[in-house]
Amino acid sequence: MTAVLFDMDGVLVDSEDYWVEFQREDILPATVPDEDVAVAETSGMHFREIYDYLDDEYGAAISREAFVQRFTEAAAEIYTERADLLDGCHDLLAELDDRGVPTALVSSSPHEWIGMVTERFDLETEFDHVISADDIDAASKPAPDIFEYAAAEIGVPAADCVVVEDSENGIEAAARAGMVVIAYRVDAHGDIDRSPAADVVDSPAALRERTLALTE
Repeated sequence: MTAVLFDMDGVLVDSEDYWVEFQREDILPATVPDEDVAVAETSGMHFREIYDYLDDEYGAAISREAFVQRFTEAAAEIYTERADLLDGCHDLLAELDDRGVPTALVSSSPHEWIGMVTERFDLETEFDHVISADDIDAASKPAPDIFEYAAAEIGVPAADCVVVEDSENGIEAAARAGMVVIAYRVDAHGDIDRSPAADVVDSPAALRERTLALTE
C-alpha cells in the first residue's frame, strides 16, 4: 500500500509566496535587524522554533510574545483572505480515495492554522489524517521526525509513502525519513536544493500526473 502525504504551505495552498514576503519584509528585519538572513534558512520550520533558531544564531531584537503575535496575525490574513487552493486539489484527493490510497496533510503549522485552510476550502473530511508539528515533541524539518510520526499514524512503512513538499527543509526531512519525495516548485523559494527529491514538478497538472503514477 502507498500513502500520499501533502505539505500545506506552498503545496495545498499558495501561501508560501505570502509567507516569504512576510518573513522577508516584516518578521526577519524586526527580529534580527542587523543580519541578512535568507528566508530559505527557516522555511518549513514550526514558527515558534524559528524564533528559537534566530535567537540562538543571531540574537533576537524582539520578545517571543511580539514574534508570536506578528505570526498569528499574518496567518489569519494569509489563510482566510489571501491564499488560494491548489488547482484540482479536490479531484486529486478523490482519485486517491477511489484507489484506496490513504492521504495525510502533514504540516509544521499549528492545528489552528491548518483548520483555517481546511474549513475555508472544504477539506475537513478529505484527508485520512491531519498532522501538525504540534502533535510531536521533536525537532522541526529538516529533521525527519514529523514524517516518521505520520507514517506510524497512517500505519504504512516510510518507504511506501509519497511526500509532496516545496521547501528545502521539507524535501530534506521527507527524504531523511526514507520516503519518496515529489518536489513542487514554488517561485518564492528560488533556486533551492531539490536534489533529494525523486521528481520535481512545476504545475498542478504535473503534480497530479506524477502522484497518480506513483500510486498505481
